[in-house]
Amino acid sequence: MSKNKIYWFDVIDSTNNEAFRNMSTALHGTVWAARFQTAGRGQKGNQWESAAGENLTFSILWHPAFLAAERQFAVLEIVALAICDLLDSLGLMATIKWPNDVYVGDRKILGVLIEHFLCGSELSASIVGIGLNLNQTRFGHDAPNPTSVLLETGQRSVPEEVLM
Repeated sequence: MSKNKIYWFDVIDSTNNEAFRNMSTALHGTVWAARFQTAGRGQKGNQWESAAGENLTFSILWHPAFLAAERQFAVLEIVALAICDLLDSLGLMATIKWPNDVYVGDRKILGVLIEHFLCGSELSASIVGIGLNLNQTRFGHDAPNPTSVLLETGQRSVPEEVLM
């Protein structure tokens, strides 16, 4: 992300919402990140739980105009593999639970929410939302098998540094 803009928010409704609000004017690769989301979203309308300032929640806007609509799953494949590389650099062996979760062992450490937008038979934009549990150690009772980088490695992470 050498020349792409990263916008940080202390509090925002949802980074995916912010990416959508700016989709027509923002450049490919623009990132919106938040220390806390009041309405962070997951798959199927679920809310993404994240303690304020503890995790990395962000969205990336891509304009993959070269990609045919029927190949949109390739966006998720690229994202999932890149996430596994990131987690490997943090000392974690991650596995992908398709279509949108990443696990360490049998515990969920990350979720992905991708929203695609079409123009004819091509993708005009993809908003890739990612929620990575970095430092959170307590989770709501309805979160199935959550974990974090801190719980797995004993090491605290700085969200801004991990995003770079």
